[in-house]
Order: sequence, then C-alpha cells, then structure tokens
Amino acid sequence: MGKGEVVDEHGVRVLPGSSYRSGVRLYYYRELEGEPPIPFDETVLYRDDHILVVDKPHFLPVIPSGRFLQETLLVRLKRKLQLDFLIPIHRIDRETAGIVLFSIKPESRGAYQSLFQRREVVKTYEALAPSDAGTAFPLTYRSRLVEGEPFFRMQEIDGEPNSETHVEVLETRGDIARYRLTPVTGRKHQLRVHLAALGIPILNDSMYPQLLPVNETDFSRPLQLLAQAIAFSDPLTGAARQFESRLALR
Repeated sequence: MGKGEVVDEHGVRVLPGSSYRSGVRLYYYRELEGEPPIPFDETVLYRDDHILVVDKPHFLPVIPSGRFLQETLLVRLKRKLQLDFLIPIHRIDRETAGIVLFSIKPESRGAYQSLFQRREVVKTYEALAPSDAGTAFPLTYRSRLVEGEPFFRMQEIDGEPNSETHVEVLETRGDIARYRLTPVTGRKHQLRVHLAALGIPILNDSMYPQLLPVNETDFSRPLQLLAQAIAFSDPLTGAARQFESRLALR
C-alpha cells in the first residue's frame, strides 16, 4: 500500500489510512520473484483525452499473465503515465510487435470497444515468411479455428469458417517474402495459423506449425510479425483515424 500498488475496482489507490468500505474489491499488482526483464521499450504514438496508441516491442506481453506482471505493456504504461483507468481495447501476442490501442476513460471505453465488436476497425499486419512462387497472391484464406493441444495453441478443424485473412505479397527477397496481412476476424493466433497452413510459416514462429522449446530470456529471434497499422472512424468525433507503427521487420 505504501508503494501505491493496491487499488480499488475504479483504479483508485488504497492507502493504509483509507476508509473501509463493505464489499469493495481490491487489486494488487504483485511482484513476481525472478520475473525476467524485457530489454525493449514501448513508444507512445498518440494520446488524447480518451485513447492512447502505443508501439509495442517484441516479447513484451500486453497484460499480466503467467510469469509476467511488471514487465507488461499495461503495467509499464500505468506506472509511467499515472493512468489508473488505462485498459487495452484489443491485444496482440507477446511475440508480436506493433500497434496497440488503449482506452483512458471508462466513460468512452464502450464506444471504442464497439468498433471492434462491429468489425469497423481495419488492422494491417506485415510478416516475413518463405516466398511461394506456386501460390497466386493476393488471396483470402478462411478456416475454422478452435482451441487445440496444448490449450494455448489453436488448430484448424472441418466446419463453417470462423476466421478470415487477406494475404498479399509486398516484396520478395530471394527465398523470403514480405507479406501484408489484413484479418477480417480476430481469432487467437489467426495470422500465425493461416500462414503455417499455407505452407509459409512466419519466420521464427516457435508455435506453428510445430511447438518448439522456448527460452524466455533469449531475445535473439523475434517473431517476424508486426501490427503495422490500425484505422477507424472515431466514434466520438467521426474523424478518420489512422496510426502506423514506426517499427520494421528485419
């Protein structure tokens, strides 16, 4: 409490002298023993009264989970910017770099969240993967994705497709190509599964098509997937919004 790490459900810090309130829910961002530091910094690209747009580096989780708490994008930003009500409106994988959109005010959060629910947000990704001269691009890939084995992997099964991705080639560098990926849906690991299913798995993917052992302190082989841009019509002002990552795949 003395360090300001205990808050109530509204994000207000609870101090040793705070009044007791029956039924209040308290939250503590615990300190994890041996939490590995992640030696890459996030960059704030845009901020107004309602939203925050951030460039997330590879390897940094968006929210606390598992072994990561302090070394997550949400907790870093809350501490640095003193934004107690900050919440991510959408998420990208820990292994993926690029654009993440946050809500600052609870009063306007629903308006931005509804954009994603109605699929009114255009998200564009870039990936480096093997080139494929035998496939005609651009193409649209659809499949049915469900939770696989182990539980944190996704798998394709027969049935009505519930995931869709547009894939096009931006450039070819020998046996490696740079792809633009535009997901219509937002299933977990969708882009990684779809490119693996096409026979062009994303470079340095340790999960698809095969699950490989990972050293969480080895930062030498980042997944070559970047959330490059996000665009939408602002629900409060009607203005066209577009934000692009300053990061690049290599």
